Order: sequence, then C-alpha cells, then structure tokens
Amino acid sequence: MFKIICIAVAVTISAVSSAHAMPQNGCGGECASCHNLSVKDADALLKKTGITVKSVKQAPAKGLFELLVEKNDKQGVIFIDYGKKHLLQGMIIDLETLQPVSALPQPKQVTSVDVKTIPVANAVVIGNPKGTKKLYVFTDPDCPYCRKGHAELKKLIKIDPDVTIYVMLFPLPMHPGSYDKSRAILESKNHELLDKAFDGKEMPKPVKESSKKAIDEIIKFANAHGISGTPTLILPDGTIQVGMRDAETMKKELEGK
Repeated sequence: MFKIICIAVAVTISAVSSAHAMPQNGCGGECASCHNLSVKDADALLKKTGITVKSVKQAPAKGLFELLVEKNDKQGVIFIDYGKKHLLQGMIIDLETLQPVSALPQPKQVTSVDVKTIPVANAVVIGNPKGTKKLYVFTDPDCPYCRKGHAELKKLIKIDPDVTIYVMLFPLPMHPGSYDKSRAILESKNHELLDKAFDGKEMPKPVKESSKKAIDEIIKFANAHGISGTPTLILPDGTIQVGMRDAETMKKELEGK
C-alpha cells in the first residue's frame, strides 16, 4: 500500500519584501512573472534558522518556491509559500504516478536499511530494553508532529511490554534550537528530560563534546540513508516509514499484522 505523509513545519517567517502586484485579470500565466524569490531574499527570510540558501526555483506545485538549502555541510530541500510567510518540509507527490516530483535533482529514495548499521549506541532507549520487537524512531524535539508522535510511543510501550524503542534524535536544520536540546538529552539519556523536551519545556544547555559527536553520527546516518524528515520510523525488518502511526497501528506492524 502506498503511504504518503506530508511533514509540514508550521514556522511563520516575516517577509522581507512584498510580493509583486497581481495582474488585474488574475493569475493564469507564468507564475514567475508575478511571484519571485531571490537567493538573497530567501537567506534573509531564513536568517533565524541558520540555513544557507543555495538555489531557488518554482516548485512543481503552484504557490510554492522550492529551495535547496545547507546547514552544517548537509543539504536538503524545503518550500516557502508565495506569500513568504510559511516554511514547509516534505515532498510533492504526483497524484497520477504517485511519485515524488521536484524542480531540483533528487537522490534515489531509500525504502529500507540494514538495522544492524543504525547507530543505536547514540539512542535513548524507552520501553523494554530486552524486548524482542525493535522500533527505531528518528525524531526532532521541536517538530510538532514528533511531539504528537512521542505521546503515541509512550502509549505503545504501555500496551506492548515486549517492545524496545530506540529514540534517534535527529534535529532538522530549520529548528535551530533542536540541536542543543538533542545533545542535552543524550548527555543524560534521562527519560524525564526526554519527555520535557517533547513537552516544549526549557532545557539545560549541553556541556559535553561527546554529545555533539553522537548527534552528528545520527545526522550522518540519516543523510546517507535518505532520511530527511521527522518523524521517520524503521521497522525490525529495516523498512522505512515516513510519518508517525498511532500506538495500536505500530503494535500491529511490529507483530507483522
């Protein structure tokens, strides 16, 4: 079954310049004639995130600009709406082919990984550490969908005492505060601090260089295996699933149902 999850980050940003006036007969021609965004203006819009914009193109879906961005030597694709008010992360799917489409070159989509290669030494383990069912979750404390998903993970460990969940903290470039939060969690691997982060509460500052190395290893693994958004799940057989499921659905999937 084809499953699509569009992971959108609800980030509001102030426009640095107003959009060009619309022609009186409405928008029916070439979008670029009315709507444009320069690399310089995009950099200004994204200044708070620490992201560097490499290029800007009209997205395949009208109403969006597609940006190739870079942070910490890692590249990714994000979108900004024509109103220059919202940033979105995810992919555009062609409804006829059910395949991702992009104005920018895209790497081949990875659908599975060898779970033995996942750097679980850098994970926060919740649930039963000796459970026979393994679930790997790439998640970001500042991602609103991850916050909802974290609540489902806590439900899952209550209804399935045989599951081990490896929480792989994967801070996204558009969440500038998430990197240090993720480091702080790894420095203690304290479950209460983990919950505190996903509740949006104030977090201590990281102090150990080892936590930076650990988070960077997770980011490197994710980038190498086509994991670009959160939440992303990896099932025991290595199947990659983009987006969170509810606790009951995850339980059934771990049971092979």
